[in-house]
Amino acid sequence: MDIFSDEYFMREALKEAQKGFEEDEVPVGAVVVFKNRIIARAHNLTEKLNDVTAHAEMQAFTSAADALGGKYLKNCTLYVTLEPCVMCAGASFWTQVGKIVFGAYDDKRGFSKKCPSILHPKTEIYGGILEDECRRLILDFFKTKR
Repeated sequence: MDIFSDEYFMREALKEAQKGFEEDEVPVGAVVVFKNRIIARAHNLTEKLNDVTAHAEMQAFTSAADALGGKYLKNCTLYVTLEPCVMCAGASFWTQVGKIVFGAYDDKRGFSKKCPSILHPKTEIYGGILEDECRRLILDFFKTKR
């Protein structure tokens, strides 16, 4: 596997999602990549922080902006294990992130079903990378809740 492939970076996001799973958070993980280097890693923290906005993507955007010393992520790629919701897609608009690569589609809350035009016009989007692995982690998490 090419170290700089979408699959490689999605596996890194899956590691973050696994951390969330182990912390009893909905297991969504994200990494932000700049010049083939991971500059931010995050997973959902909504339970720990008691904050509905503490999604993996939001945490990753904040960390990446801090790493770069600026709020725009034009030359960055967000890898996230689940299709972003409308809130996170809206935040991606404001960061002007260059590319979003996600794993599993979210048929209930994903932005593509709710508001497909919310992304920045220059943002590239690719879905379904390691989709089965990403979906399986989420399904396994919710099985433990039933």
